Amino acid sequence: MIEQQYIDLFEQYRGELDVNSSEEMNRYRDAAFDIFKQKGFPSSKLEEYKHSNIVRAFDADLGLNLRNIPVPVNPYDTFKCDVPNLSTHTYFLINDRYYDKVEQTEGLPADVFVGSLQQFSKEYPAQFDANYARIADMADNGVVAYNTMFAPDGFVVYVPENVVVEKPLQLINILRGGVDLNVNRRILIIAEENAQVKVLVCDHAVDDVHFVVTQVTEISAAASAQVDFYELEENSEKVTRLSNFFSEQKEKSKVIACGITLHNGYTRNNYRFRLLGEHAEAHAGGLAICDKTQHIDNFAFLDHAVPNCTSNELFKNVLKDKSTGVFCGKILVEKDAQKTQAYQTNRNLVSSDKAQMFSKPQLEIYADDVKCSHGLTTGQLDEDALFYMRARGIDKEEARLLLMVAFTRDVVDMIRIPVLQDRMVSLIDKRFRGQLMRCGNCEGCK
Repeated sequence: MIEQQYIDLFEQYRGELDVNSSEEMNRYRDAAFDIFKQKGFPSSKLEEYKHSNIVRAFDADLGLNLRNIPVPVNPYDTFKCDVPNLSTHTYFLINDRYYDKVEQTEGLPADVFVGSLQQFSKEYPAQFDANYARIADMADNGVVAYNTMFAPDGFVVYVPENVVVEKPLQLINILRGGVDLNVNRRILIIAEENAQVKVLVCDHAVDDVHFVVTQVTEISAAASAQVDFYELEENSEKVTRLSNFFSEQKEKSKVIACGITLHNGYTRNNYRFRLLGEHAEAHAGGLAICDKTQHIDNFAFLDHAVPNCTSNELFKNVLKDKSTGVFCGKILVEKDAQKTQAYQTNRNLVSSDKAQMFSKPQLEIYADDVKCSHGLTTGQLDEDALFYMRARGIDKEEARLLLMVAFTRDVVDMIRIPVLQDRMVSLIDKRFRGQLMRCGNCEGCK
């Protein structure tokens, strides 16, 4: 059994885990361990993982930095990943640990906390206990339980009520190691009543080794809060990324989660939204551009538990060579969730006869006064559109590139930071032209 080596590892090194984390995080490890022993890693025998055999990633000799050995890197010297003209507060996670030598030119609004999850758990124990490992349900998810067992630290954003963080927050995740490595990181975002914040997370792998990354993101949006959460994945082909995103929303809140994958190896993203207060809005989006043998799997579950809520899903994939794409979307409208509006769309471009796309949109509705729909298309570029552009003097390859960039635009438009939108369009164009080599502005990747 693949899981046994990690069960033995946890039991053997539990002391080192506790010493190198916080007492508050350590309190959740035993419950997670019990669940992991029972559930293990999900296999492709499960319907939700039918096309993604993630357990094979753990059947390897992977290192874990359980003793908190420092990683020799100064991200300010090596990494230049900020988007031009986008003014952000910038932070780093080096593998699964917060980089505490942050350089900020100006401060955050009063009482806002951004930084180490360990530190936050000590300074804000009530807020930590009310959210950590509670929004993320690990009862039926062995990967979330595994992450909770081993995560040593993480990144947290806490915005008190009525506070608006005007400048976006940028978290740069840096994967670095001399051996094949397992990394387990956490992200926690708490927006209290009427709070607003935008977070951009960028993933970068530097060293030429295999990384298996588990990431658990928890978002708590109180009444009338607004949280924007954008992810940009520019990893190497040797990275397996297993991300689990959980969001809980109260009345009149709005959460946008949009993930864009420009370079990857093997990626599985789980999105789970729970709309718990009336007039809440949830928007889930994803875009992946894959070639070679890259694999992208997006699973989205939106639970409408109360009336008068709105949700929208939009996921797109562009697949070339022998790449594989998977989308499984499910909207659940519970019995009392009348006046629900929920829309789900999956569109895919497959430009190679060896690329594969698997899609399964689903609606499960128990209320009778709702507006819900789902749409799915998988195909190649429109030949009529190509002919129209070529008739106006645009050569065939340039016409194809322009149409593919246009195909991605409505996902990019979900980003509510105009400068970042423009930068994404540029990066996507470079990706299609073969000019984007893993990372856009990262000195360590050139």
